Amino acid sequence: MAYFDNAATTYPKPDCVYFCMNNFYRHYGGSAGRGNYALATSAKCMIDETRSLLQGLLHCPQKKVVFTPNATIALNMIIQGVIKKGVRNVYISPFEHNAVTRTLTHFERLGTISVRTLPVTRLLEYDLERTKYMFDEFHPDFLIVSHASNVIGLIAPVEELFALAKEYGSITLVDMAQTAGLIDLNVGLETINFAVVAGHKTLFGPTGISCFLIEPNFDLPPVLFGGTGYDSANQNMPNSLPEKYEMGTLNIVGIAGLNAALKWIKEQTVHKLYLKEYAARKQLLGILQEYGFLAIVGNVPGREYVGIVSCLLNGISSDSAGSLFSERGISVRTGLQCAPKAHQFLGTFPAGTIRFSVNCMTKESDFKELRSVLDEIKEEL
Repeated sequence: MAYFDNAATTYPKPDCVYFCMNNFYRHYGGSAGRGNYALATSAKCMIDETRSLLQGLLHCPQKKVVFTPNATIALNMIIQGVIKKGVRNVYISPFEHNAVTRTLTHFERLGTISVRTLPVTRLLEYDLERTKYMFDEFHPDFLIVSHASNVIGLIAPVEELFALAKEYGSITLVDMAQTAGLIDLNVGLETINFAVVAGHKTLFGPTGISCFLIEPNFDLPPVLFGGTGYDSANQNMPNSLPEKYEMGTLNIVGIAGLNAALKWIKEQTVHKLYLKEYAARKQLLGILQEYGFLAIVGNVPGREYVGIVSCLLNGISSDSAGSLFSERGISVRTGLQCAPKAHQFLGTFPAGTIRFSVNCMTKESDFKELRSVLDEIKEEL
C-alpha cells in the first residue's frame, strides 16, 4: 500500500509511539485522578508531562491544556460554550470543517447567531482590507479560522486575522488539526483565545486523543458534565482547570502515545519536519502535473501550503476515481473531505475532489508506486 491520506491520520507513526502505548498498558495502566496508588500517580505524572510538552511546542506556557477524545468534541465544547456567553456575529474562513460549520448552522437556525464568511480572493489570498470593511459594518464577536485547509492545504494568515479581530474585541479560535507540530504558530499570543489540535494528524499520535488550549482566566461555560475525580460532593463542575472541562476517564494510553510523539517532534524539530513535508508536497505536485487527465485544484504559486494536493480526474467523478486508486493499492481520500463549504468556494461541490496528502514519512517507494498507477490509468483512459 502506498499511503497518501495523512491529512485524515498520519501513518505510520514513529516507532516510539507504538512502544510507549504498549509499555504503558503493561506497566503503568492506572486511572489518573482516581486514587493515590502507584499506577494512578504514575499515570497522572505522564499526563502532566504531556500537557507541558504541548505548551512548549505551541509556545503557550500560560495557557491550559484540556484533553478531549477528538478535535470535533473540542471544537464543539468551545463553540457551544462561547455561544452560551451571548455572542451574535460569528466569522469563519471559507475552508472550515463540518465540526465547525454544522455546529454553527445548528445555532444559526435557532436564530441565536449570524454567521459570515471571511473574504478570500480567487487567487486564494485573504483580503484583509475587505475583512476590515466587514468588521466595521458587523463587529465580530467570534472568529474561527482553520490554520490550514484540509482540502487544499492552504495556510491562513491567522496572526494577522486575529490581530484585526481583536481591535473589535472578538473572541478567537484557531483550528490547528492540520498544522500543530508542523507550522510554528505562537499560540501564546494574547490575540489567540483558543487553539484546537488533533493528536493523530500532524502530531503523529494515536487516534482518540486531542486537546484544546484555553486562557486560564477565560470564562467558558461548560457544555458537558460528569465526574472528574475531584470535588465530587459539588454538583457543579469544578472551577479549576482542566477539571472544569475534563469529565470522565481520559484516554490515558492515547495520551501516552501522544507523549512519545511530542518528544519525537521535539527531537526532530518542527522546522525540519515542515521542510521534509514541503519537499514531499513539491514532489507529489510535480508527479500529478505530468498527467494531462488530472486537474489540480486550488494550487496558486506564491501561496503557502501543508502537504495536501487535491485534483480532479477528467470525465470521472471523484468517488469513481477513488476506486481506480484503491484497487491498485493507493490510499487517497475522495469526495468532500467533510468540508462542503470549501468545495463550494473552490467550485468542486457536490462531487468533491481526489485528495493526496503527504508528510515527512512519505517514502520514495510511495511516489514510485503512484507514478506506476497513474501510468496504468493513463493507458485505460
